[in-house]
Amino acid sequence: MKYSNFFIPTFRENPSDAKLKSHILMLKSGMIKQETSGIYSWLPLGFKVLKKIIKIIEDTHDSHGINQILMPTIQSSDIWKMSERYDTYGKEMLRIIDRNNKELLYGPTNEEMITSIGKHFIKSYKNLPRYFYHIQSKFRDEIRPRFGVMRAREFLMKDAYSFDKDEKSGELTYENFFKLYLSIFEKLGLKIIPVRAPSGEIGGSLSHEFHLLLETGESKIFIDETFLNSNFSKLKIPEIKSINSFTDELYDSLKISKCLKQLKSTELGHIFLFGEKYSKSFDFKIDYNNEKIYPYMGSYGIGVSRIPAAIIELSNDNNGIIWPKEVAPFEITLINLTSDNVSTKLFCEQLYASLKKSNYDVLLDDRFERPGIKFSDADLIGIPIQIIVGKNFIDKKEINIKTRKDLNETTICSDNIFKFLKKMKV
Repeated sequence: MKYSNFFIPTFRENPSDAKLKSHILMLKSGMIKQETSGIYSWLPLGFKVLKKIIKIIEDTHDSHGINQILMPTIQSSDIWKMSERYDTYGKEMLRIIDRNNKELLYGPTNEEMITSIGKHFIKSYKNLPRYFYHIQSKFRDEIRPRFGVMRAREFLMKDAYSFDKDEKSGELTYENFFKLYLSIFEKLGLKIIPVRAPSGEIGGSLSHEFHLLLETGESKIFIDETFLNSNFSKLKIPEIKSINSFTDELYDSLKISKCLKQLKSTELGHIFLFGEKYSKSFDFKIDYNNEKIYPYMGSYGIGVSRIPAAIIELSNDNNGIIWPKEVAPFEITLINLTSDNVSTKLFCEQLYASLKKSNYDVLLDDRFERPGIKFSDADLIGIPIQIIVGKNFIDKKEINIKTRKDLNETTICSDNIFKFLKKMKV
């Protein structure tokens, strides 16, 4: 992509109404625009990051045989009345009356709808297990939206749902999703701590949240320090059930006497095994060995639109964002410092085409701007590798390679660029 064709409205000044570093940098780098309280538009740079994250999530789910679907954002109140959650969910639910006086709602979650789908199509244990997931906008009318997309009212969520024939099968599925989530976060370059959590409004007997440790995190977790460096992906369901880390709510409710370390964090995922709660309320039965049974169900959520903010909160400096290569909007930014020079312009155009042909994701800064602005924007948007072409190329056929993470800069012969990138494992 050429910068002249790609809309990146960067700002020099910090926004007055943003306090969290990730919120400030997402606004300054032109990733998002606030439309109203807790509701944001994702602009091209931000949306490109979201798509990188979504692809990792989709590829991982697809490789594990989890079917992708898409359920509507607007739901009928009828299915929520069947589960008896319509009146208990609270003011976070946005209720709507249509022109036919029908009660609708903007879905805050999809347990009811997936149960309705399951009841319509799944008739026998021979159809089980079944796993579905979708990535969709949700709306929860937060009483105090804050921290940008970290605590928004409208947000993008990945939800998966499982149907099993009994509790033992359901627990195996839960264990598999537990490990699947650890795998996803590892692919995103994030070290996640799973913690035991209350089931809350969703319900069920087994629940874990997935937290990223952040000094600016709004959550508190309690954990046995010996677990911090554990390989959680090796755990089986008995160890998962008794893992020695907790959300603050569960820690307080269980009145745990053991002294655990309190850490600040932000929640990026939450999984539940709620068993027969919804299948019973929907009278959803299947045939199993000449009898009727209720399927055993679970749900598994990832806060997709929270992830870019969490990554930025973890990885930034005074100059701007430092994207890990896994989710960076581009791998390389190619900066032409002398856009009015014929030789540098031709070289950059040819190098840009060659990099793209070699499957590098490249942003070519072809703007007629001062070098200081180009450098400032490049550091602000945080692309991992900067290739800088300026007067040294005109005089000596040399270019500079700068790594955003440590700001180290190396001068090389322009003919050696691909060899150098390969050595850097870009």
